[in-house]
Amino acid sequence: MAHRDVVVVGASAGGVEALRAMAAGLPADLPASVLIVLHMPAAAPSALPQILTRSGPLIARTAFDGEPLIEGRIYVAPPDQHLLVLDHRVRLSRGPSENGHRPAIDPLFRSAARAAGARVIAVTLSGSRDDGAVGSEEVAAHGGVVAVQDPADALNPSMPRAVLARVGAAHVATAADLGKLIGEQTATEVADQPAPVDVRLGAEVAIDDFAPITTDRLTETPPVFGCPSCGGGLYELESWPLPRYRCRVGHAWSPESLLDEQALATEGALWTALRALEEKAALSRRMATRSPGDAIRFGALAEDAEGAARLIRDLLARLGGSTAAREK
Repeated sequence: MAHRDVVVVGASAGGVEALRAMAAGLPADLPASVLIVLHMPAAAPSALPQILTRSGPLIARTAFDGEPLIEGRIYVAPPDQHLLVLDHRVRLSRGPSENGHRPAIDPLFRSAARAAGARVIAVTLSGSRDDGAVGSEEVAAHGGVVAVQDPADALNPSMPRAVLARVGAAHVATAADLGKLIGEQTATEVADQPAPVDVRLGAEVAIDDFAPITTDRLTETPPVFGCPSCGGGLYELESWPLPRYRCRVGHAWSPESLLDEQALATEGALWTALRALEEKAALSRRMATRSPGDAIRFGALAEDAEGAARLIRDLLARLGGSTAAREK
């Protein structure tokens, strides 16, 4: 028998305060390693290890590639690198982004599930969109424990809610109580058996040799959408109850994140069209004053452009309202 000794944690918007509260509640003699992914800008240095070290009894450090997992230590993903678990060691990867992030939460959760099976505790904290939901589902499928910050306690409840939608048996606690919950779960004995071989999962995360993802290793179905990151075709990966998507070079998207990126692209295109129409209207008005013989024609062009611009402004307002309603 073994015990749960690999804790993986994901956080995004509003996650720093949640991580501080969780770290403060961890026991000083925690018999597990804690690996953390916090969404952050690629070029920004991270002070999270120092913050967490000051917040609780465990030492936190920025992870480096190949180091062994040590009980009672917190490993923080560095900016612009995925944090993974392989053979009870830390692995860092500059592989394709997932849901628009690197580091992303799902690769950490999936790799831990594949490497440690039932010995994994996956925790999702405050954050927007749904990164962590698919990875939590993999952890649960491999016998691990899934926990989330209580959505009512989270500054941004989207990620915890997404996990609960996929893993109904997840534990729910405030950030301040999650440290105690993790300590209790590490005391649970589990069968010390290797995680079941999952060829599809191994190919998807490319964890064996960090090889590029190729379409022949993912699916035989044709691409169905365009990738927001590179413009390539997205291939659908079957996953209950919702699908996931990957492009030829490996960028991965959940449906919720893909919808959000498509909304951003749509909004950008509409603002570009609005600018072009307003410039056309302004130019037509100027030409109408300088070419009296063509004033009627230029005036009509200006009115048409202004009418179309009003329609686009109304559409932008409607799209903004739909986005706000979805985020509540």
